[in-house]
Amino acid sequence: MSASGGGKAIIAAFLANLGIAITKFIAWAFSGSSSMLAEGVHSLADSGNQILLLIGGKRAQQRADKEHPFGYGRVRYVYAFVVAIVLFSVGGVFSIYEGIEKVQHPHALEVWWLPLLVLVIAIVLESFSLRTAVKESLPHKGDSSWFQFIRRSKAPELPVVLLEDLAALTGLVFALLGVGLTVITGNGLFDGIATILIGVLLVGVALIVGIEVKSLLVGEGASDEDIAKIEAAILDSKDIGRIIHMKTLYLGPDEFMVGAKIDVAATATMGEVSAIVNLAERRIRDAVPAARVIYLEPDVYLDPNADTPSTSSIVMLSSD
Repeated sequence: MSASGGGKAIIAAFLANLGIAITKFIAWAFSGSSSMLAEGVHSLADSGNQILLLIGGKRAQQRADKEHPFGYGRVRYVYAFVVAIVLFSVGGVFSIYEGIEKVQHPHALEVWWLPLLVLVIAIVLESFSLRTAVKESLPHKGDSSWFQFIRRSKAPELPVVLLEDLAALTGLVFALLGVGLTVITGNGLFDGIATILIGVLLVGVALIVGIEVKSLLVGEGASDEDIAKIEAAILDSKDIGRIIHMKTLYLGPDEFMVGAKIDVAATATMGEVSAIVNLAERRIRDAVPAARVIYLEPDVYLDPNADTPSTSSIVMLSSD
């Protein structure tokens, strides 16, 4: 997996969630706490999600072929979208259902100290997992805020792990409060309410992940900063008069395509045009390494507002 895929953060989250899931299910079996059951399912779902992200990162490394000439980079978006579905259905909906059942039929907890101990240990472990995800994300975050990083990142793995870990910590706090209040008051209603809150939290995170990944699946262009660098690289030549139009599209988290029509002199020979295009492509790749697939179409710019456009300009405008 590429550096932007955050493989270290994913593995750390998987190991933490798998161990936590086992202890939560043990605590639920002895105490009967619905919030412990919801948290166990949550951690189990998160463990499965980390496996999905790792599989997606591995399959995205397949070489381009005839069926997929631009490669398999966007496979990572597909697996990240499946993660959102798992969070919503397995984690969120199940927790809400279990919480409603507990609210309707509350009961006191048995072996009350066990879920409290497990929750405290889980909070510590999840904190380490979140710390690893934050550390892995910092080089890619740059000067942007965490909200901007999650919103604008083209690599889905790190934002997904960050949101999962944050949701896990928040859910553990909900569960700790629910179990604690149930132990103090002897009323299982608080345990049920905490379970519902955990479910609502997971549904909310799943919706955020789904919305962001959907945008990437549909197709996003390069950032304004990268577009500015590409434009400057193209125009850094006296042989290119202007950029008639340009479009970009991410083919995967680590690469995007650039297609542009550029204005060259009408008197330029075929050899000169070829040299102009090749040099422009080299400057683009030097300025923005992620721009790996580049198509530059040389043309002669004709003002579309001209009073009497020639036949060639009409053909050019209709092709746009």
